[in-house]
Amino acid sequence: MAYPRKYSDDFIKAAVQRVAAARDNGHRGPISAVARELNLDRRLVQDWVSRARTTSAAAPDPPPEAEPVVEPSPVLLPADLLLCRTCEQPMTSNPDGDRVVYQCPGNCRPHGLDAAVVTDTVGRAVLRHTPAIVTATGHPKSANLAAAHAGRVLARVTAGLTATDLRFTWRVALAPAGHAAPALAERLCSARNLAATDPVRAREVLRDALAGVDPSTADAHPALADAAHLQAELLIRLGNPAAAIRWASYAHHSHAHLHGPSAQPVLTALHTLATAHRQAGHYQRAYHAYRHLAEQLTTTAGPDAHPTLATQATLALVLRDLSHCGAARRLLANTITAHRRAHPHHRVAARMLQHLHEMWQHCADRGHNHPDIEADPMGDQRQDSRGD
Repeated sequence: MAYPRKYSDDFIKAAVQRVAAARDNGHRGPISAVARELNLDRRLVQDWVSRARTTSAAAPDPPPEAEPVVEPSPVLLPADLLLCRTCEQPMTSNPDGDRVVYQCPGNCRPHGLDAAVVTDTVGRAVLRHTPAIVTATGHPKSANLAAAHAGRVLARVTAGLTATDLRFTWRVALAPAGHAAPALAERLCSARNLAATDPVRAREVLRDALAGVDPSTADAHPALADAAHLQAELLIRLGNPAAAIRWASYAHHSHAHLHGPSAQPVLTALHTLATAHRQAGHYQRAYHAYRHLAEQLTTTAGPDAHPTLATQATLALVLRDLSHCGAARRLLANTITAHRRAHPHHRVAARMLQHLHEMWQHCADRGHNHPDIEADPMGDQRQDSRGD
């Protein structure tokens, strides 16, 4: 299929280089990813890559230039984000030949500011300030992608006479620990009220509140720890446990720093972190998190407390996920015995017994040999019921 010739050679070359970088980093479907990123037809990008391979076979590409090249096809900044420093009016994008420029209503400059350079400068500043804002994996973080999120972390960008003469006004940071953080507190309260009935909206409220926060480097802060924990819970409920891990990890470490290792907020955050790891398929990390939680609960709540035994039962399921079926069955059987003794009429015992029966059936179907635990727990339960 023929495509209209409307892209420069530099643009095509940059797109092909992105595909190559994504492929080198092990990204699955690099052509589709780059096509989505640049808002192009996948077949067009595939055609460019095929032509580049044919050309490179005859004459290899020259080494890259030392100076950085501004990314093509810039993302336009959100409306009213870019202001003129002279007239303090919003700058709008306008076509100027084969490029796009930013100009203010008063035409304070003889020539508009190149939108590609402005976007590149803003995007690089956003990446330096909040590197985690670009979550795409498999290819280098793009200034274009970061610029698309500029409105989440920037309140205003003021432009001087050149496209690189920019001043950034970042959104209000968190208040120090012990002081009020009204904006975050209000959004956290709103998200909590929405969480039960509209988790998607609650996640959006928290996402905006946490846009300028990197949980891997943020200092311990009580309001931020609460918001991060709720964000992790919402992400798990909405089926994205992998994204929840960094927020749950921050909430756990932050609460531990603020309250000590055995405080209830710490244990709650640790449970959320373990759940996120398990649902994301990180069974080894989930095992260590649940084991640590069980040890803390044994100390704080007691070895026969329901939360302790429930955590041990979940730990047995993680052992099963790790293919340690013998150890999993022994741990779960012992947990059920202890739970029946301490909580004889609790409804969760039937669920534990069902999990144990499923483990027994799994081993029986695969011919596993566990001579010390070969009895079917459901059969034992039926015999106990007849005896009663």
